[in-house]
Amino acid sequence: MTDGQVLDGASRLVAWANFVKVAHTVFALPFAGVGIVVAARRYPLDWTKVALAVLAFTAARFAAMGFNRIVDRRWDALNPRTAAREIPSGRMRLREAAVLVALMSAVFFVSVGFINPLCLALSPFALLWVLVYSYTKRFTALCHLWLGVALAIAPVGGYLAIAGEWSTPWWLLASLAAGVAAWVAGFDTIYSLQDEEFDRGHGLRSATVALGARGAISVARGLHVAAVAGFALFGLAAGMGAAYQFGVAVAAGLLGWEHRLVRPNDYRRLDAAFFTMNGIIAGIILLGALTDVLA
Repeated sequence: MTDGQVLDGASRLVAWANFVKVAHTVFALPFAGVGIVVAARRYPLDWTKVALAVLAFTAARFAAMGFNRIVDRRWDALNPRTAAREIPSGRMRLREAAVLVALMSAVFFVSVGFINPLCLALSPFALLWVLVYSYTKRFTALCHLWLGVALAIAPVGGYLAIAGEWSTPWWLLASLAAGVAAWVAGFDTIYSLQDEEFDRGHGLRSATVALGARGAISVARGLHVAAVAGFALFGLAAGMGAAYQFGVAVAAGLLGWEHRLVRPNDYRRLDAAFFTMNGIIAGIILLGALTDVLA
């Protein structure tokens, strides 16, 4: 199976975009938008803060993905699925990658500093969490859940950028974050199926290594049930209307279809299950939230 979701071209800009899998922004950025949209129902919408929040999200994601590529470069070179990535293939030198990660980390802190004091105070913990994820496969099969929490920072950050304070009720943001974390952990567990043999042979950890393919798929299903519950609970806490809840129902249906695409030892449609389906799900939930707020 190829690594997929890459851009064509020989420019450095294309190399940087592929280095951090810019296409995967479709997973978390829409949920940052959901956080912003819901906050804007109760607080004045400052478009400067919206732009800064998007910049901060983009920079943090670049830093996290780039750091992951640096940390995992030895494994990437050994794995046929990832050997064509920028560092192991020689298209990007380690020093260039490190400079990019440092630069994007600086952009993240500067942009957050212009948003509000709460976001600035939380920013070191947020960046540390997403960077440490790169080491989790060395010591825990819960690495998928760690990644889920990392992406769940996006909707919380979007909300806090506009509101400057935690949500009321408190479980409004908690339920959205929990939904995103479970959703991401579920599809990342599915994604890990293709690397079971490699991970097991090199002492790396994942739900698939710990439980086998069937067990990992069962865990992913449970996580996605929890994700739908979290999204629905968030809608109730936020007072969202029929459009949002309809979006959640559609997302639930798509998650069900996603699990029909993947079978133990049959991963021919895994790329569609991982990338295409989940990108659509994120977009649908954002569209439902936008429709309710605009209505």
